[in-house]
Amino acid sequence: MQDTSGVHVWLVLAKAFQALSVKAKESMHLNGTGLGDSEFRVLEVLLHKGPLPVNTIGPKAWLTPGSISVAIDRLEKKALVRGKNTDDRRVRLVELTAKGRTLITKTFREHAAAMEKSASVLPTEERLTLLRLLKKLGKGEGDGSSGQSPSALKAPGKDRG
Repeated sequence: MQDTSGVHVWLVLAKAFQALSVKAKESMHLNGTGLGDSEFRVLEVLLHKGPLPVNTIGPKAWLTPGSISVAIDRLEKKALVRGKNTDDRRVRLVELTAKGRTLITKTFREHAAAMEKSASVLPTEERLTLLRLLKKLGKGEGDGSSGQSPSALKAPGKDRG
């Protein structure tokens, strides 16, 4: 009989996450681009969301306030992002440079293709079912909890609001 305990669900989910994480890191070509994982996530957020304040990028890239500042500083030194002036001097807006956009567009395209290949074992209906169930599990439905915040999980993800 199949083990359906919460511990077994957690173990299978953790193994699947670990297997996909290896594929994701390989596909991001972190060594070839000179990008670290957190830098990739920041660039990806800016690619998909456009210029944003630093305090908005952090949670979307699942980085703490201290980590996001360090990542932005490194990206600025590499000329991949730049600060953008706003009317409110308290807000530090960040945007991709042309160099940053070129790098993350190519890198993300390769990453997305690799993730598509990894997910291709599941037909569309199974993907939809998996997504629905993972969202339900993540929200903690049935136990009264609200689930864990993305910053507490410290893992990259596509659904960043």
